[in-house]
Amino acid sequence: MPLQNRVTPTGDLIATPHRGLFTGNRGIIHDPATKTLLKKRWSSPAWIICLCEFRGWRRPVMARRSWTELFFLDEATAFAAGHRPCFFCRRDDATRFRSLWQDGNGVKTISAKTMDAVLHSERLDRGRKRLHALPMPLAELPDGAMVQQGEESFLVTQGKALLWSPAGYAPDARTLDRPMLLTPPSTLRAVIAGYQPVLHPTARG
Repeated sequence: MPLQNRVTPTGDLIATPHRGLFTGNRGIIHDPATKTLLKKRWSSPAWIICLCEFRGWRRPVMARRSWTELFFLDEATAFAAGHRPCFFCRRDDATRFRSLWQDGNGVKTISAKTMDAVLHSERLDRGRKRLHALPMPLAELPDGAMVQQGEESFLVTQGKALLWSPAGYAPDARTLDRPMLLTPPSTLRAVIAGYQPVLHPTARG
């Protein structure tokens, strides 16, 4: 049976057999004896995105009292949920993200801790996912931005919205007339400044 460790664009954790491109964590939020989640959904404001393979290391998932292994369809999904690249296993990506985050948000230098505090305020509203008004028309959002309408999440790419699912993205004929921004505004500005999120292969189809 799949573990409840797959992250949706709204930041919820679900159980699904589908695999993603990235792992990551929010601290320790599981019981290793039962491999089930605790009631809390984060224990640290540092929500990071990691590589699934790094230096040949292999971690038994949820098997010890260490950080809880979470998984994401792709980087756009992880960004939408409120995560950012890890400075350990993805140092080059994390350094580039921070540089473009600074450029996009008009700050000279920022620590990872301060960036995490900003992201934490943007991703949550009283413990639930915080949605934001679109800063521009949907068709003008950069590739990799994600929006929400009703119960569905959508990836924006080439000015069009693709429906998210645990298995990937698919075209959707509906018109999004009331979409809200899932991607934290500060992360969106980093993407506008030039950071290109890694997208699942289905985003190209």
